Amino acid sequence: MSRALVTGGSGTIGGAIACTLAAMGHHVYVHAHGQLARAEEVTAAIVAAGGAAEVVRFDITNAAQTEQALAQMLAMGPIQILVNNAGIHDDAVMPGMRQAQWTSVIDVSLNGFFNVTQPLLLPMIRTRWGRIINISSVAAVMGNRGQANYAAAKAGLHGAARSLALELASRGITVNTVAPGIIASPATETVFPKEVIKELVPMQRAGQPEEVADLVAFLASERASYISGQLISINGAMA
Repeated sequence: MSRALVTGGSGTIGGAIACTLAAMGHHVYVHAHGQLARAEEVTAAIVAAGGAAEVVRFDITNAAQTEQALAQMLAMGPIQILVNNAGIHDDAVMPGMRQAQWTSVIDVSLNGFFNVTQPLLLPMIRTRWGRIINISSVAAVMGNRGQANYAAAKAGLHGAARSLALELASRGITVNTVAPGIIASPATETVFPKEVIKELVPMQRAGQPEEVADLVAFLASERASYISGQLISINGAMA
């Protein structure tokens, strides 16, 4: 049984990924920072279904706190599957964007990626098997008004993942990035009414969290061992 960490596991997509990985037989760490109760719900659902999961809580923008939390997990053995899913929005058009909005979004998606990933690499390398999957966004592929900070943060993952894939390729570790489009969630229902989705998405519907989770689960499997350094969009033909 491989051990998997899903950052932002309390979110809609993160929760679906955690549940799908657990159903594949992995022991899943469901990470949360602010939404602890939601992470506990995801974990309880996994356990009720016969899976193995536990909640971990730490601030991925705090390098020292993250390192301490990861050290506790690594004491039980290496993490061989890492899903960097955590991210936040703080939208504003750039002429009106505050520096704090830019910095906070970059901090979670990009600096958080480094803080979580780097300490896990050497233990993963020693096993000569691993899967690192980063969750980006269609905003990083095609841009989006009011989201220069979010697009920049997620696009940064593309370059980091490509470089890391080259560094780890000979060690049996793959690194890929998944870029979802509009995915159904309580948040997107208010932002994207059905008529707007029909206009934006050629498939004329929002994607389901489970569809993203299935793609991530495949990339985390043995069958995807020759896929690395890739940016894979799942957006209903938006881009």
